[in-house]
Amino acid sequence: MKAIGFKQSLPITEENSFIEFEAEKPDPKAYDLLVSVKANSVNPVDFKIRQMAATGTVLDSPKIIGWDAAGVVEAVGDKVTSFKVGDEVYYAGDLTRSGSNAEYQLVDERIVGLKPQSLSMAAAAAIPLTGLTAYEALFDRIRIDPEKDKDKSVLILAGAGGVGSIAIQLAKKLTGLTVIATASRPDSQQWCTDMGADFVVNHYDLKAELDKIGHSQVDYIMDFVDINAYWETVAEIIKPQGHIVSITGSDEPLNLSLLKSKSVSFSWELMYTRSMFTTDDIDRQHFILNHMAELLDEGTLKTTLTTTLDGFTVENLKKAHQMQESGKTIGKTVIQF
Repeated sequence: MKAIGFKQSLPITEENSFIEFEAEKPDPKAYDLLVSVKANSVNPVDFKIRQMAATGTVLDSPKIIGWDAAGVVEAVGDKVTSFKVGDEVYYAGDLTRSGSNAEYQLVDERIVGLKPQSLSMAAAAAIPLTGLTAYEALFDRIRIDPEKDKDKSVLILAGAGGVGSIAIQLAKKLTGLTVIATASRPDSQQWCTDMGADFVVNHYDLKAELDKIGHSQVDYIMDFVDINAYWETVAEIIKPQGHIVSITGSDEPLNLSLLKSKSVSFSWELMYTRSMFTTDDIDRQHFILNHMAELLDEGTLKTTLTTTLDGFTVENLKKAHQMQESGKTIGKTVIQF
């Protein structure tokens, strides 16, 4: 099968930052589905792992990355019960396994959902990683109760990005929260409004912007950009007994004592936790993806696809990585095979 990977962590402009090669088509075992990949999308995790996985070394064989895909089940393992050959599926994969930058991929059925029937393969491939991340952040980490919490507010940092785009929709459509998103450019501000945000504020002077709209403090904060850069500000603007969730990680310790007097909760969210550790509730992602497929098919949610690159090529993969590295993309970029 055709695959695209890398042996060295090189700048994306370098000729060998990605290389095309032939790999053996894998065989599914146990809970595995063998999926014929039809489209995949590129996320910040892709370029971050490409930049770190082979620094100062040359790998013996190319590393295949890529998380987020839509395709067709070609074969199944002997423990598979939820899918059959011919099913159209979508998923975000597993950091510990070979990725979706290949014509065929193995993926555990417990982290796979049936593709939304109303969406193309490209439109569906834009959803899984960001959708799972946003859904888990809202309902598994903050544990929003749509009935009890409907009059509360949530601030979404980086509302126009991949995760922010779906988080705005989920928060507005499923919870009734007042949704405030950050964006600075006119096009990204309009995108957040189109996704359903009640307010869009400029992140360059966040506290003053929140004061202007009458929400000087918020109940929940979802960080999808840089928790270190905003830490002192979010500690100030979070309401007593509020909850902050972040996906961005930190190279240095966060001063959690800033949250103590308000009894504020803080959570990390990594949607790969369930697959990396094969948690007891690993199949939760199967149900989340199926739920989101229903919401997409009924029109409650809409795909966040903004750019489609036609053709599974080194050139298109490099272009998609360059777009992600710019930090200025809106929505999701998908490669259509």
